[in-house]
Amino acid sequence: MPDPERHELIEPLERALVIFSHPDDAEFSAAATIALLTARGARVDYVVTTDGGKGSEDPAISEEELSAMRQAEQRAAADVLGVMEIVHLGYPDGYLMPTLELRRDIVREVRRFRPDLVIAQNPVRRQDGNVFIGHPDHLATGEATLAAVYPAARDRLNFPELIDEGLEPWKVRQVLVSGVERPNLYLDVSETFDRGLHALLCHSSQIADAPAVEERVRQRAAELGEPAGLALANAFLSIVMD
Repeated sequence: MPDPERHELIEPLERALVIFSHPDDAEFSAAATIALLTARGARVDYVVTTDGGKGSEDPAISEEELSAMRQAEQRAAADVLGVMEIVHLGYPDGYLMPTLELRRDIVREVRRFRPDLVIAQNPVRRQDGNVFIGHPDHLATGEATLAAVYPAARDRLNFPELIDEGLEPWKVRQVLVSGVERPNLYLDVSETFDRGLHALLCHSSQIADAPAVEERVRQRAAELGEPAGLALANAFLSIVMD
């Protein structure tokens, strides 16, 4: 596959599926890109693998209460971005492993939504000095997602019980992996950055200092855009499957 084909979004792009671990992961990694896709007329849906029930230092809140709060925040953020359906798989936060059951559950949603594009988390622990060295749920979700995209979602004999559910095989055409050390696709998100930031700030249970988060996210987008000559960018590892 010649490199230039990896350095742009595929066309036509009618449906995208964003698969991530916790409510807020999609917005922290790709909110402005998701806003860009919906602005172009693509349908975008979410799959959230865990219940998000561990992300708090408040001793007065239970896992169930936190999970419900974060689901509501996720819906609010998705509404800002124009995201349609959100599937919560409900695995316990903090304990996720890239099991066959998780892979099957992701394959189910890939075959049901039939996306042209999947946005996935990085399955590889970063070793470049970044403070976010890799939440184990992110790594597990990334691994299970890539294994679901290839080969499980496209091969009929993988998880034949899904055929019994009426879910025929599906071939994803492009995968964008977020949070990678060496991206090869830089998307200009100057026009959608503010909408992405608005969506991110819907996750108020996870954001103690909104101005600091805004500054950090804006600075990161500027840093990512610099190599490509863009004012603000999201960057991914693009894998073209066609």
